[in-house]
Amino acid sequence: MLPQLKLDAPAVVQQLTGFIQQEFTRAGLPNAVIGLSGGIDSALSAFLTTHALGAEHVLCVRMPYRSSSAESLSHAQLVVEKLGVRNETVDITPMVDPLIATDEEMDNIRRGNIMARVRMIVLYDRSSREKALVVGTGNKTETLLGYSTLHGDAACAVNPLGDLYKAQVRQLARHLGVPEEIVSKPPSADLWVGQTDEQELGFTYEDADALLYHMFDRNLDDTQLIEVGFDAGLVTSVRERVRRNEFKRRPPVTARLTT
Repeated sequence: MLPQLKLDAPAVVQQLTGFIQQEFTRAGLPNAVIGLSGGIDSALSAFLTTHALGAEHVLCVRMPYRSSSAESLSHAQLVVEKLGVRNETVDITPMVDPLIATDEEMDNIRRGNIMARVRMIVLYDRSSREKALVVGTGNKTETLLGYSTLHGDAACAVNPLGDLYKAQVRQLARHLGVPEEIVSKPPSADLWVGQTDEQELGFTYEDADALLYHMFDRNLDDTQLIEVGFDAGLVTSVRERVRRNEFKRRPPVTARLTT
């Protein structure tokens, strides 16, 4: 991990749990709903939210598709058992397959987007039932790269991880006691068999964290980034990816007719 990304973990946990408590008090809602995938990001969100609100106020929802790995479900169960939170499993296959069946040429990206958006529907339905807010699981690295589905896994009311790079998520997860088999496994959205985030992105999260830190926290331009040692091709690729996905980080653009 880049030394500059090392956190004072106890202080950050205190800050993030305070943030969660503040936002739930502001909304006047007592409960949280979290989509629990079996990955590190949703596990950390569950740990932070449980610390902030108490296990009785947290509902974790597992939403497997028929091709989801059994490991994802078992890792999600580890989190449920360790935290003692309420939990529910909703099979999204009967909701997803009819839409996939409408287009024989549908590729994996489109299928994955459908799965992510169906999961969002399930979470917001449960949030209505539970009088709850949906807690997000997206980290800063994914957000800057646009590695999320708009109105899918990017949809939430409160996001405690949004200013944490992937390496910082891993550091906080270990500090809070997230099971090591979750912390150390290759990150995957589990959208199709054998899929991994880094394989799909074309670079590692470690490289992305370091580059994005220098690109945005230090505000270095591309020439300076290359001078400090980053590969020119990677700099160009990441800069373009960030630019191309800016629309995901902004609210809908509204045409103004009045001043």
